[in-house]
Amino acid sequence: MPATVVVGTQWGDEGKGKLTDLLAKDMRLVVRYQGGHNAGHTIVVDGETFALQLIPSGVLYHHTVPVIGNGVVVDPAVLLAECDMLANRGIDTSRLVVSGNAHLIMPYHYELDRMTERYLGHNKLGTTKRGIGPAYADKAARIGLRVQDLLDPKIFRQKLDVVLREKNAVLSRVYNRLPLDAGEIAAKYLDELAPRLEPMIGDTVALIHEALATGEQVMLEGAQATFLDVDHGTYPFVTSSNPTAGGACVGSGIGPRDINRVVGIVKAYVTRVGSGPFPTELDGAIADELVERGHEYGTNTGRRRRPGWLDLVMLRQAVRLNSISELAVTKLDVLSAFDRLKVCVAYEADGTRYEHVPYHQSVLHNARPIYEEVPGWRTDLAGATSAADLPGPAQAYLDLISRQTGVPVTFAGVGPGREQYVSFAA
Repeated sequence: MPATVVVGTQWGDEGKGKLTDLLAKDMRLVVRYQGGHNAGHTIVVDGETFALQLIPSGVLYHHTVPVIGNGVVVDPAVLLAECDMLANRGIDTSRLVVSGNAHLIMPYHYELDRMTERYLGHNKLGTTKRGIGPAYADKAARIGLRVQDLLDPKIFRQKLDVVLREKNAVLSRVYNRLPLDAGEIAAKYLDELAPRLEPMIGDTVALIHEALATGEQVMLEGAQATFLDVDHGTYPFVTSSNPTAGGACVGSGIGPRDINRVVGIVKAYVTRVGSGPFPTELDGAIADELVERGHEYGTNTGRRRRPGWLDLVMLRQAVRLNSISELAVTKLDVLSAFDRLKVCVAYEADGTRYEHVPYHQSVLHNARPIYEEVPGWRTDLAGATSAADLPGPAQAYLDLISRQTGVPVTFAGVGPGREQYVSFAA
């Protein structure tokens, strides 16, 4: 049975958690394929809110096996704390499987992340300072420690001693920080964290392929989104991995032919956290209204998100990059506050019109949005359960998105709750 990929099409915070939760009820495996605890999924079930950082949203269904794939970077303490939080709320996490090939976030990654961002000053990237970038850098440099190393204390200590000599030299000589103690780190990771994590560690590649071979449904979920992809995003204001659909293959251990459905998640407007270009960014009263109505504050960090009108130039590019087969539009209800809406259909820079995202960063930073103005609907959508329940302008808004991208809209979120959505035939 081919797999389904769920991917964000903007700069994250599109509401992937709700859609993945909705799809998870039909899945056997829900696999997180990249990122770390720098991104969160929020799910509202019967009025109760679950903010997940690492554990896939499928954990909320008793029949689903949540999997953390090899492409994820894991802080064991954060993962175990999340398990405890869910257990205290009556959610069973014993089914969780963590790839032995996933890389560990270590204490020196946090230190380096904080120091690097501080020294960049006005050029800072706006990271969450949770060690994600430095962990991926060590992975690429082939000096990272992996989850499986927790199962071999001798190997763990040997690798830690080697890498810590380099990290301590950088921390002390470049950033004037006190060196970290290898013994203290080893004691925490091996004596405190490893015994609890060991039952969760497994061969996730084999697990996923066995499920596919027996006709089970598998969903692959990423963190962040298309324009935070390290290769295809607004570099350098990106994450350190590949949230795009191609990254799902690498981060989970399957091939492209194992995927037959790619669902792109689109917020009905756009938000961004941290630094970087944002052609449709708003300020003033409209921006404040979007932030407050949409509760646009980071799930993990609490940072206010930067809001803007929907950008169809970005969305068309996301469709290209991910081979998106259908779109799910979230937070349509937030736009009910406005009489008129704007949608960016192209950019203008130096007298040139751009229908797709320009490859050169200088052009993108100077791009001005070309808007199409459409009527709002000023109608509460909370009770909508079918397309017929949506006012005409809301349906027209979704039709515009579909026409401009060439991809059908199959889902529209009309409220924060698990059941507050409208589905359409693909």
